[in-house]
This record gives sequence, structure tokens and C-alpha cells, in this order.
Amino acid sequence: MLQITKLKTGSKYETLGSYSRLVAVDNWIFVSNTAGRNPATGEIPEDLEAQTRQVFANIETALHAVDATLADVVCSRVFIQNPEDVASVMTIVGEVFRGVDPASTVTCPPLGSTVYRVELEVTAYRGASRATTQLIDLQR
Repeated sequence: MLQITKLKTGSKYETLGSYSRLVAVDNWIFVSNTAGRNPATGEIPEDLEAQTRQVFANIETALHAVDATLADVVCSRVFIQNPEDVASVMTIVGEVFRGVDPASTVTCPPLGSTVYRVELEVTAYRGASRATTQLIDLQR
């Protein structure tokens, strides 16, 4: 039987927009676009690195709730408010995903508020981190 799990984190926007932070359909896991708001304090760090790391912490917490990790991510979509921040954000993304190497899209659209400097949306597959992986590098 198909199992669907919907995770709410208490964000007022989840209620306002009637959405879930995460939806797992069997082993496929879809995490909504996630900002760097600290759930304990409600604060969003002004510092770009701190905000980016909080985004990853928020996603990791959601994934752990359904027995998955950042190592199970197979696709990421990175939304960066200011194009001049791309290298800084992608350095952190690269650090977090080194060895995971998900498919990725990076874009610089306006975000829902100017306080959001970066947001991420990910798709994961529960257990992908334990799968046999073949790397094909067309440059070699």
C-alpha cells in the first residue's frame, strides 16, 4: 500500500499557504523551498554563511523526521537573492553535498522577502546514501 507522510514544522507560512515542509511518497521525499529562519528563535541570520547553514539545518531536521539524511538528496534547487552571492552560497552547498553530488539548479530570482538571501528545495530518495553509485565523468 502506498504510504504518504506530510511533515509540518509550525511555520505560519505552511498554514497560510496550506503546504507541508516535506512530503514523502514511499521512499521519494520532496522538501519545500526552505529559508534560513531559526525555528527556535524565529530569527533569520543577516550573515549569508549563517543563513545558508541554517537552511541546511532546517532541511536536515525535516529529513531526519522521516529517516533520511542530506546524503539521500538526489536533486537540489538553490535560489539566491543576489547574483553576487552565488560563489559564497555554492561554496557551502559544495561543502555539504561533496560526495553526494545531486543534480542541481541554481537561479537568482526575487525571493519572498529581501531578508531571505538564499533558499533551497530538495528531492531525496530514502536509502540513496546506501545505494551502489556509478559515476560517469565525460571529461576523463
